[in-house]
Amino acid sequence: MNLESIGFVMPHWLYWGWLAFIPLVIMAIGHKKGVLPPVPYDDKSGGVERAFDWISDRSGLFVALWSMSAVCAYTYEVVARYLFNMPTIWVHESSFLLFGMQYMMIGAYGLLHGSHVRVDVLYTKLQPRRKAAFDVVTSVFFFIFIFAMLSTSWRFAVESIAMDERSVETWQIQYWPVKLLMFTGAVLILLAGVSRLIKDIRTYETCLKEEVNA
Repeated sequence: MNLESIGFVMPHWLYWGWLAFIPLVIMAIGHKKGVLPPVPYDDKSGGVERAFDWISDRSGLFVALWSMSAVCAYTYEVVARYLFNMPTIWVHESSFLLFGMQYMMIGAYGLLHGSHVRVDVLYTKLQPRRKAAFDVVTSVFFFIFIFAMLSTSWRFAVESIAMDERSVETWQIQYWPVKLLMFTGAVLILLAGVSRLIKDIRTYETCLKEEVNA
């Protein structure tokens, strides 16, 4: 039995190509079979909100499917290491880069589905109109943070691309796609935040009209 193939080292182009296209293939199959979870549209949402919500939801699903890649990679590592005594030089690094990119890209999905941590000791006691007003006012801090993240991550990405930044480990994988995804994640959160702000303003106006007409 030829065991030399167990020493396979994943080419960089295959790693990035796998992450880019495999989730799209799985999502296309899921869409064809009608098993993709629906996007949680607000009944009163306009075209802009629906477009931003669709992007936030599907981008989250896209990066969630990367976890399957980590399972495949670590399965390969276990087989190569313990059955053939040929540990890899790339599985661990490929996986922690993958999870780091997931963390940066999943924020918009979390914001859309309300899964971010909130200190809501007082917030939960407010009336719907006051909640919406509170969200609108505090969105100022959200957008300050996001624009700072956009500026910083863009600078990181440009510098990384210019120097062709790579890992210092043996695999020598490129780091600039990781930093470019940091900027992409910030853009996605910005879109989700704009959609959230529009919803909050609409909720405030609706509650105000109801109180006036009551």
